[in-house]
Amino acid sequence: MGASTLSSRSIIGEFFKRLSMGGAAWPFLLGMEFNSDQESETYKWLGQSPAMREWVGSRMAKALRENGITITNKEYEATLEVKLSDIRRDKTSQVMTRVRELADRTNSHWASLLSTLILNGQSTVCYDGQFFFDTDHTEGDNSTNQSNDLSIDISALPVSNAGSTTAPSVGEMQQVILQMIQAILGFKDDQNEPMNENAKNFLVMVPTSLWHVANAAVSMPVVDGGDSNVLPGLKDLRIGVAQNPRLTWTTTLAAFRTDGNVKPFIRQNEVDVEFKAKAEGSEFEFDNNAHQYGVKAVRNVGYGYWQHACQANMT
Repeated sequence: MGASTLSSRSIIGEFFKRLSMGGAAWPFLLGMEFNSDQESETYKWLGQSPAMREWVGSRMAKALRENGITITNKEYEATLEVKLSDIRRDKTSQVMTRVRELADRTNSHWASLLSTLILNGQSTVCYDGQFFFDTDHTEGDNSTNQSNDLSIDISALPVSNAGSTTAPSVGEMQQVILQMIQAILGFKDDQNEPMNENAKNFLVMVPTSLWHVANAAVSMPVVDGGDSNVLPGLKDLRIGVAQNPRLTWTTTLAAFRTDGNVKPFIRQNEVDVEFKAKAEGSEFEFDNNAHQYGVKAVRNVGYGYWQHACQANMT
C-alpha cells in the first residue's frame, strides 16, 4: 500500500474495521456492562430481591443494601507514532499491521482489567466485605460460612490415574471442575434462599498450562483408565473452557456461572473507545515529521456476585 492511499482516513478506517472484529468472548460472558456518566458509580443492589412469602399482616418491603461497592472510572490510552518516511515507504503494509495490532490490544483491554480482578480475588474485598474468593462469606439472614475458595487434595480423589498439581490427570481435572460447580449450585443468598438453582451455563477458566486437560475433562466420554466422564453427560448443564494466558496460576483454576441476571464482575464504561489522529496538516506533523494515532477509553471494572464464582487450588 503506497503513500497515495495510506492516509490518516484510511488508517482510522482500518482501526475501526479491526476493532469491530472483537476480542476474547469471556469478558462479556463474565462481566456485566453498565454505562456511567460520572466519576464513580455505587452499586447497592448486589443483595438479592426478596423471596415470596405468605401475606400475613402488611407488606414487608426490602430496601437496597447499606453496603455495596463503588467503582471509580479511570482514563486509559495507547498512542502510536509513525514517521512520515515510514508512511511514504510503506509498500509492505507494516504501518497497517501496527494499526491492526493497536486495535487488537484495545479489544483485549477488558480481558486485561478482569484478569487482574481474578488474580487479586483472594486479597480484594467485594460487596459483602469479604475477599471475592474467600472461605467464610456471610451476609444478611444467612449466617452460615460459605466458601468459594476451595483447596482440593487431588491425591484423595476417586480416579484411576494420578497426576500432579501442575499436571493433573483428566479424571482429577473432572473431579475438581465438578466440585467447583457443585459449590456454586449450593450457594445461598442473604435471605438463605438458593442462589443458583436455575444455573445451566458455566465457564471454567484455566491458565494456558492446564488448557488441554481441562478441555479433555469437559469433552472426552472416557477419562484415564477407562472411567466414564460424567461431565459430558450432564445434559442439563453446559460447561465451556477458556484459557487465559494472563493468569499466573500453576495449580489453580476457577469456574463461573455465565447465565445469571448479574455477572461475577462489572464492566463500567463512561467513554467508549475513541481514536484520534495528529496527521495531515497538523502542527505535530510540521514540527516532528510524523503522525500520532491515539486510543482513549474511560472505564473500570469491579466485583459483582461472588456467588457466581468459585476458585480451586489443587494440593
